[in-house]
Amino acid sequence: MEIISSLENIRDGQPCSLALGAFDGLHRGHMAVIKAACGAEELVPGVFTFASAPKGAPALLTPEDKLLLLEKAGIRQVCQVDFASLCHMEAERFVREVLFQRLHAVRLCCGEDFRFGRGAAGNTSLLAALCKESGVALEILPPVREKGKKISSTLIRAAVEQGDIPLANRLLGRPFGFSLPVIHGNHIGHSLGTPTINQALPEGFIQPRFGVYAAWCQVEEAFHCGVANIGVKPTVGSERVLAETWMPHFSGDLYGKAVRLFLLEFLRPERKFPSLEALKAEILENARQAQAVTRRVPAPAALGE
Repeated sequence: MEIISSLENIRDGQPCSLALGAFDGLHRGHMAVIKAACGAEELVPGVFTFASAPKGAPALLTPEDKLLLLEKAGIRQVCQVDFASLCHMEAERFVREVLFQRLHAVRLCCGEDFRFGRGAAGNTSLLAALCKESGVALEILPPVREKGKKISSTLIRAAVEQGDIPLANRLLGRPFGFSLPVIHGNHIGHSLGTPTINQALPEGFIQPRFGVYAAWCQVEEAFHCGVANIGVKPTVGSERVLAETWMPHFSGDLYGKAVRLFLLEFLRPERKFPSLEALKAEILENARQAQAVTRRVPAPAALGE
């Protein structure tokens, strides 16, 4: 998959079918637009998007996972530029110069609320007129809904921040999670007989409701039940937000390796315990709860599958 990170890097290429949007969550609504762009077999399927959400909202995906999902969906060219480099360009000029002339788009796909250009002045009506004038095909996708509500990244962020992971997962069309390297912690889990892996949530990434979750953990190709605490570990303390996960049936050294965490259900809020013994007893109970969840919720094949 070709990645274009700036307008200066755009080279003359083949005619393409472009999906347009911020695609900050790649939820079911976004994936409908992506699928439409991949529907023209004679054209290179591509995406025009931004390196980060224009409004500065917390990320639902790491940059690596965004590209991985796009590639697995069939996208072969991603133009992913900095929002600041285009935010002052007038809407009509953006369509003519960037989409038509530089990217050679002969087919465009977007949602009905797609906006573009300086001050977000451009809408689908203007886009339709410009496409008609230039002989470019345009497909405008209706919103995808869940129980009558339009699926949006805003709804998903609210669900994640409230700990309603089953709702977030339904709206996304896949389990919410992340793949991050395992870092060293305070090793208290080892002393308790519940050795954990620690992963630091990156700056700008959404913070789920602090507490304990049932999770699937992907270590290379294998999936393991996990009980994950996300927060600042009030009993032992942490200076930054961590995902600390115990996999009861896994043993091995994972430091420096990437482990993918898929959150499934919120089990309890984060709280401070009076002693390490009380903390251990609660971890063991949470592990039993997590195993009950993973018996009911099958492990995903992999991200995007």
